[in-house]
Amino acid sequence: MKMRLRTGGPAGPLRLYLVGAAMGLGLLVLAVQLFRLQVHRSGHYRDRMERQSLRRIRMPGLRGRISDRHGAPLADNRAVYHLALYPEEIRQISGRRDVVEASMERIARIGTILGRPAQVDEEDLRTHLYKRRPLPLIVWRDLDAAAVAHWSEQVADKRGMGLYPVAWRRYPAHDVAAHLIGYVGRADPPADGENPYDYYLPEMEGRRGIEATCDELLQGAAGGKLVRIEVSGYRHEVVAERPPLRGGDVRLAIDIDIQRAAHEALGAIPGAVVVADPRNGDILAMASAPGFDLNDFIPAIPADLWASLRKNPDRPLVNRAVAGAYPPGSTFKPVVALAAMQRRPSLAREIYDCPGYLKLGRAVFHCWKRGGHGRLSLRQAIEHSCNVYFFRLGMEVGPEVIAANARALGLGERTGIELRAESPGLVPDPEWKRERYGAPWTKGDTCNYAIGQGFLLTTPLQMAMVASALANGGTVYEPRLVLGRRPADARDFDPEPVRRVGTMNWLELPLDLVRAGMRDVIMSPRGTGKRARVDGLVYAGKTGTAEYGRKEEGKKRGWMIAFAPYEQPRYAVAFVVDDADSGGRTVGPKMRMLMEHLFNGPETGGEAHDA
Repeated sequence: MKMRLRTGGPAGPLRLYLVGAAMGLGLLVLAVQLFRLQVHRSGHYRDRMERQSLRRIRMPGLRGRISDRHGAPLADNRAVYHLALYPEEIRQISGRRDVVEASMERIARIGTILGRPAQVDEEDLRTHLYKRRPLPLIVWRDLDAAAVAHWSEQVADKRGMGLYPVAWRRYPAHDVAAHLIGYVGRADPPADGENPYDYYLPEMEGRRGIEATCDELLQGAAGGKLVRIEVSGYRHEVVAERPPLRGGDVRLAIDIDIQRAAHEALGAIPGAVVVADPRNGDILAMASAPGFDLNDFIPAIPADLWASLRKNPDRPLVNRAVAGAYPPGSTFKPVVALAAMQRRPSLAREIYDCPGYLKLGRAVFHCWKRGGHGRLSLRQAIEHSCNVYFFRLGMEVGPEVIAANARALGLGERTGIELRAESPGLVPDPEWKRERYGAPWTKGDTCNYAIGQGFLLTTPLQMAMVASALANGGTVYEPRLVLGRRPADARDFDPEPVRRVGTMNWLELPLDLVRAGMRDVIMSPRGTGKRARVDGLVYAGKTGTAEYGRKEEGKKRGWMIAFAPYEQPRYAVAFVVDDADSGGRTVGPKMRMLMEHLFNGPETGGEAHDA
């Protein structure tokens, strides 16, 4: 029986025709699209493939230099050599697809020759090949000269490995001036949307001290490489390269010899010392204890060391010279004396009797000498640091006058020094106490105020500037820590100007009287600062002792300010230490040690400190 194909009548041929036409049209569209892609869009896709085969690598800039006033390096860079593995070369010379196995064998052989274990393992290598395949992998870090020489002489086949030079920050003075120089840390890369690089090798950024405040100048300009890679992801060639550039330099007012002497005089006891030039406000030294070695932060501080620094109750990371705010004790008495005589000059001739205490109602305020000093003039009261005399002087002038004079000297506000975390201290008055505690100011508050205790808080830097004003006759300077800046493309430093921020209207006779009393503090055999005396040197100072902590603990903080020499002073100093017996007994010998260096030690270039 025969079967016939039914076409569905006249519509059958039409259906076949339509199907054929649709297929033809589809082929025509496909041909047109292929033509467009191969001819008109070929350049676009060729560029796209080219971009996909290129990798942009960012190279960090070279950080600028920090030096002291004479050019001695405080922070610079040292060339460090790492030994790196180049995966693409290992792949080529081994002829094996398993680059991990070939690389680990190569690392093991060279490690045996060098006599030191690798600082990476197989997991590190696999991670590197996954994320940074075109880049070298650092296998041994920070090779010294002996290790580099050993590598060069003993390793015959150096293929696939090579020395990889980098610049690491170096701090020649180690823990001397650590707080003011500061340290660096690895900078975080920008957000993905802002990062045009495929591989971002970050530089170091300033985290503390001058490294932080001058970071923008010190930062070098980043360089870069454009690397073509193979389909498998290994580096094929360097297409283009732009070398990184060096950053600008900073010159500080610090004299490293004076800084080292201040550091040694301070020792390990928690405290701080500042040495300033009273003629222009230059900061010649600034030390804080306890401290740390800046080189421990390079290339990165170990986690256990960082934890111990942060947990140390003596807070070694804090720069006490600017961030430590303490009652200044009797070092504040010259300020009170001048404030009183400015209001009533006849006080210069007042004689007060010190029986060893002052009674105010039921309250009794004691002199440090319980038996009393007897009858004293103002000059003698400064020499012997008589509390009772200054209780009465404070009551005579009142807290508002004391506060006004303290503020005129720059106390109670930040000095403007180029360091972060500076404390403003505190200069109280009756209005402040009402706002803070909702209580009235009392006569007892005034007594404490007059001897530099109670609510009053000052930093060692502020007291160094007070000593400078006493030395120079009343000019208040902004402390100058940065002497000059040199941009990366400049030959010379741009000097920082000397800034006068105020002038005290002290009368000549009262000022001479206070300065003479301060000279007696050091030079008189009965002065509270006699332990600071240096043979052949006439200079002036004031000791101070202030209680801190819980009263039952009986802790004292020792202070001393000074300027030297007495005629035409070149140095103004503020010294403070914790756990002191008294300012005279504990700080006096330290001040003597510092002054002996300044005047009897190595040449410090004192004339270079002129404004």
